[in-house]
Amino acid sequence: MEYQFGEYRDTSRFWIRIMFERPFRMGVLLFISFWSVGRSGQCDEADWPQFRGPGSRGIADHPGLPDRWSETENVVWKQAIPGQGWSSPIAVGNRIFVTTVTQSEGEPVIAKAGLYFGGEQRAAPPVTHQWRVLCLELSSGKVLWEQTLHEGVPPQPRHIKNSYASETPVTDSEFVYVAFGDIGLFCLTLDGKLVWTKELPSPPTRLGWGPAASPVVEEDRLFYVSDNEEASFLLALDKRTGKEIFKISRDEKSNWSTPYIWKNSLRTELIVPGSNKVRSYDLDGKLLYEFGGCSSITIATPYAEGDMLYVSSGYVLDPKRPIFAVRPGASGDISLADKATSNEWIVWCQKQEAPYNPTTLAYKDTLFVLYDRAILATFDAKTGEKKLERERILKGKSFTASPWAANNRVYFLNEYGETFVYSAGEKCELLYSNRLTDEESLYMATPAIVGNRLLIRSSCSLYCIGQ
Repeated sequence: MEYQFGEYRDTSRFWIRIMFERPFRMGVLLFISFWSVGRSGQCDEADWPQFRGPGSRGIADHPGLPDRWSETENVVWKQAIPGQGWSSPIAVGNRIFVTTVTQSEGEPVIAKAGLYFGGEQRAAPPVTHQWRVLCLELSSGKVLWEQTLHEGVPPQPRHIKNSYASETPVTDSEFVYVAFGDIGLFCLTLDGKLVWTKELPSPPTRLGWGPAASPVVEEDRLFYVSDNEEASFLLALDKRTGKEIFKISRDEKSNWSTPYIWKNSLRTELIVPGSNKVRSYDLDGKLLYEFGGCSSITIATPYAEGDMLYVSSGYVLDPKRPIFAVRPGASGDISLADKATSNEWIVWCQKQEAPYNPTTLAYKDTLFVLYDRAILATFDAKTGEKKLERERILKGKSFTASPWAANNRVYFLNEYGETFVYSAGEKCELLYSNRLTDEESLYMATPAIVGNRLLIRSSCSLYCIGQ
């Protein structure tokens, strides 16, 4: 059946009409279909619908998840992924979605592990690229379908540790929304049918590093942020048609942070970080409040635990690298005074403790902070009090992916494919490490958790880890 938008908005009338027009022998099928349509637009608890999963928290407590694996242990399947991309996989039901970009000739510049400078590219590669999305079967790793959404020469260069497919898709269990930052936004059915396309501008970013912020979806709207060197904006589209609802200009230069939908005890907010200000909007684009004090580059994604919002901004060359904890209900400018670490709305702030690339993790009342250069620290998530002083992860080397937690364990994946597993208790002790030994691969994508399966993406493959 072809999708016609608007046709299913009154689902009750639609199915009542069908029930009277069809023979009674279809009753069981209709009941199943009615249940399915009734829950469309709502992801199951076991799904991983966006970057860092439900609530952008990076947490999935499933008793069947393994905490040990290697190249030969607890690998359910391993599927080669063509091209290059640092987007995370997402999943709904038995389907995994992942984006990548291939090129018609030659090979992309190969990134190396480690936090380093000097990887800027003066110009985009002058060869045709294909911007693609793949759908894989969770149970087997089989590629169910793939779509090329755009083909052409890239409009802008990339830092070699970025990619042309660094933005993670998002799903509402009915459609998949894909962003390629200087190409466009795309909506597809779960079966790969292209529904709509929204072209995006291709402004320059800081030193040609390229974009990376992912879209988010809430109710009937898709939200996307483009912070760049020319004309930054916040965009809201009708998720079913791609029609623009609003576009707000932003007083920001290049940032790479994904916005966050905060459903707190008082209201629903769209949290949009930035170097100048962190801003909160309602879903109609009205500014609710804002606060400053961030570093000059913001990458980490905001998230909430309980009724507390956590925002971090930690460019390694800045003296300001704050972590903020914010309570709901604020309005106006709630920026901290120069020497203050709290006020009416900002519960606490650690002004020099934020990581650069990874997002922090709040789990079991502890805030885990993973720094790019293999250092770990923890804080009391409610008060901001330091619990574990900065401690080096021995042989950890370099980290870009954000940490995740499950079953009283906290996991840190480095760029070499080794995951360090820590206890989530007061002592926060290293328990063991798990190594994937694909020597040609680099690991910078944040993993996904789907039920009792862990999905780890390398520069060459997608691993499904399970017992």
